[in-house]
Amino acid sequence: MNQKVRTVLIAVLIFVVLGSAWLLYQKLSVPYAQTPAAQSASGGAESADAEPAADFTVYDADGKEVSLSDFAGKPVVVNFWASWCGYCKVEMPHFQKAYETYGEDIQFLMVDLSGGGSDTKEAADQVITEGGYTFPVYYDNDSSAAYAYSVRSIPLSLFLDKDGSLVSQHLGALSAEDLDALLQQIQ
Repeated sequence: MNQKVRTVLIAVLIFVVLGSAWLLYQKLSVPYAQTPAAQSASGGAESADAEPAADFTVYDADGKEVSLSDFAGKPVVVNFWASWCGYCKVEMPHFQKAYETYGEDIQFLMVDLSGGGSDTKEAADQVITEGGYTFPVYYDNDSSAAYAYSVRSIPLSLFLDKDGSLVSQHLGALSAEDLDALLQQIQ
């Protein structure tokens, strides 16, 4: 094979590989490119169309069992996080501010995934203490909450209305603006 044909074949191969990579990137990044408001309006992958929320049990700082159903009658935000998750730490100040603003009207459940073996209550408590956070923290010691929502990636936030229906969910770190927009949907 002469040099010119080999060069053309290599160029075509590179073009095909780069084109395939670009198409794959476009397909996989679409759900994360929309804002929560756009997702809810478009019925996108992150919108839940008000289905009943699955119940689960977690533990408060004193080790007392607390179930999601205990908060029936009030809108609820559930945020799954872990002490080792950088994106979780990025959004925590936004949740603190939201808790200070809406804490009387909306129940916040900041659920640390301490049951999967990759996090501990002590490590989570250190993050909370160092950040000066006052929102309610719960510990998923037996992974019942993670199993109930098939949590495979964090941060994951769920937004439930006062009737206990899952209105919306968001995978990934929330900006303050997006968090506020999602909170407005459940008030």
